[in-house]
Amino acid sequence: MTIRDFRPGDSAMLASIFHEAVHAVGSRDYSPEQVAAWSPAPVPAEQFLTRISDGRSVFVAVTGSDAPIAFIELEEDGHIDCFYCSPEFVGHGVGKALYQRLETAALAMGLSRLHVEASEAARRFFLRQGFTLVKRREFERNAVRIHNYLMEKTLR
Repeated sequence: MTIRDFRPGDSAMLASIFHEAVHAVGSRDYSPEQVAAWSPAPVPAEQFLTRISDGRSVFVAVTGSDAPIAFIELEEDGHIDCFYCSPEFVGHGVGKALYQRLETAALAMGLSRLHVEASEAARRFFLRQGFTLVKRREFERNAVRIHNYLMEKTLR
């Protein structure tokens, strides 16, 4: 596995990874209704590309054959937006490698703080990376109540 910058041709695969991860990993902590509201279907590649074309950095973990298996997004203000891994690669160090690449980039950008709205699984991951829990957030998505956690980390 290696980590590289996003390429426009990755859009369809990353949209698929997002959807698959929500349903396979998210279902461990959220109800079927919550998972379905979170990601009813993979977004079209063009829509995914449009969303990430706002100046954010997107790092992609790929196999030896350059097939994407996970990704993480860093916005210019230190916000970590999406962070998803193909279910078959969860627990193999892919997320940690992606996060380390993101933190290195954040420091190079001169950022002093990272923040994220983390799911239950992501909350556990980010706690291990030194983030602190700010508060639990309750909200509605597609008319279904769901929650996540506002978390932050001060960078050195």
